[in-house]
Amino acid sequence: MKVFLTGATGFIGGHLLRALLEAGAEVRCLRRAESLRRNLDGLEVEVVMGDLRDGDSLRVGLQGCEMVFHCAADYRLFSKNPDELYESNVEGTRNLLRAASEAGAKRVVYTSSVGALGLNPDGSPADEEAPVTLEDMVGHYKRSKFLAERVADEWVEMGLPIVIVNPSTPVGEGDLKPTATGQMIVDFLNRKTPAYVDTGLNLVDVHDVALGHIRAAEKGRVGEKYILGNRDMSLQEIFLTLGGLTGLPAPKMKVPHWLPLCWAALDTGFSRLVGRTPGVPLEAVRLSRYKMYFDASKAVRELGLPQTAIEEPLQRAVDWFSANGYVTR
Repeated sequence: MKVFLTGATGFIGGHLLRALLEAGAEVRCLRRAESLRRNLDGLEVEVVMGDLRDGDSLRVGLQGCEMVFHCAADYRLFSKNPDELYESNVEGTRNLLRAASEAGAKRVVYTSSVGALGLNPDGSPADEEAPVTLEDMVGHYKRSKFLAERVADEWVEMGLPIVIVNPSTPVGEGDLKPTATGQMIVDFLNRKTPAYVDTGLNLVDVHDVALGHIRAAEKGRVGEKYILGNRDMSLQEIFLTLGGLTGLPAPKMKVPHWLPLCWAALDTGFSRLVGRTPGVPLEAVRLSRYKMYFDASKAVRELGLPQTAIEEPLQRAVDWFSANGYVTR
């Protein structure tokens, strides 16, 4: 079966590409001209140049493809022009799903995010059915992903066989940019983490996320959402685990949220004035006020999502960042 994959130059998409090739799939990847192609080097994959905002390039790329994995997204917690996030994440998803429908795709797996899901008021792990509205979304990235899910829902109603997956916080090797979580690990390794706040994340091995996509294509129910997650961990617990893996001391000082919030507001405001990206985006700090804890039991039960012990991908991430020039201390 021929597969069309967007986002292969990114973290999740790059691992999904390798998992698909290992499973024997014939893969065609969409690549923007400005994207890094390191994740594609040395792999037997067909590459077509295009952009989610260019419907013609999508129609050309999808010709002859029966299965579609849409992993690409504009993932930024700071943007000088937020409209760009909506153009790629919302309208780009609409373009991709329209082209997939015209090509007669037999299955589409859309990669959303747990950021587009609701949270439980009591802080307990939320599942796919937690109530949520657009007003609950913090920042333009989360809003754009929430709206993109609504686009996917519309196409399901029109008969396109879409399954939505919502990865939590993947960790592992190959996080090129890196992601916000990867940068947190890099900062820890470089001893740039003097303190922590009271927050938490759901961590998952990026290998398991890649396999979860394939299982969603094989076993997922059309129109359903599946959280691809594993272990809920407080930020302090994450740092302690990294400390145990590396021998580096974990930060011991907990600071109130208002302190990094004030710093991030100043940093973000100044960055807008001088035209640079802030070191601490305000949106990231605002998100840290919530514990992003999730229940992945539906994906485990229906898809057979693996639950690899989180120490393993954290160790792979540490080793990869250390071996690839991200660690300077």
